[in-house]
Amino acid sequence: MINSIAKPFKMAVLSGVIAMSTIATPAVANDKQKAIKAISNHFKKVPTMAGEFVQFGPNGEQTGGQFLIKRPGKIRFNYENPSPITVVSNGRTLEVKNKKLKTSSYYPLKKTPLSLLLSNKIKINDKSIRKVEATKDITTVVMGDKKIFGDSQITLLFDPKTQDLRQWTIKDAQGKETSVMIFNVRKNVKISNTKFAVNKPTGAN
Repeated sequence: MINSIAKPFKMAVLSGVIAMSTIATPAVANDKQKAIKAISNHFKKVPTMAGEFVQFGPNGEQTGGQFLIKRPGKIRFNYENPSPITVVSNGRTLEVKNKKLKTSSYYPLKKTPLSLLLSNKIKINDKSIRKVEATKDITTVVMGDKKIFGDSQITLLFDPKTQDLRQWTIKDAQGKETSVMIFNVRKNVKISNTKFAVNKPTGAN
């Protein structure tokens, strides 16, 4: 995640069980387009997800909890005790809430690589796509945009058979990685928008 968000996470919302700092040679153009098209089509068919996650931080710390996703733009992470952190996006603003300290930090979602994960689809000609690798075991998509996210980037891992999202890794501007692996995922569940309410400060979007 961008550096300013990675700090309150310690924390972070996001690096992997498998560190993805290096990616093998990208697939040829046709394979790349085929992989992206399949993932994009699947994205559109699965606008909501709920399940569990395990997060691995840049210093080896491990936390877990439950998550909710409602595209476009909405996500919620409820961390298990003893973590006091809750992370919520209402589609515009990302809130990192510390229940113990009774404090919140706010960030424009569009300024974080997380916004790419929460998009309705990934376009074949999307300029934010940096690398694509498709193997029989995993499809890897690395995305970033220097004009928006600086040196931060997100790596998405998909099951090549089902196109289901399995894991993502966010590398911040300092090169620190935080990964989230998801499991026990339920797709196309009904989720109220109240789950993504952000306690916005005055002047926030």
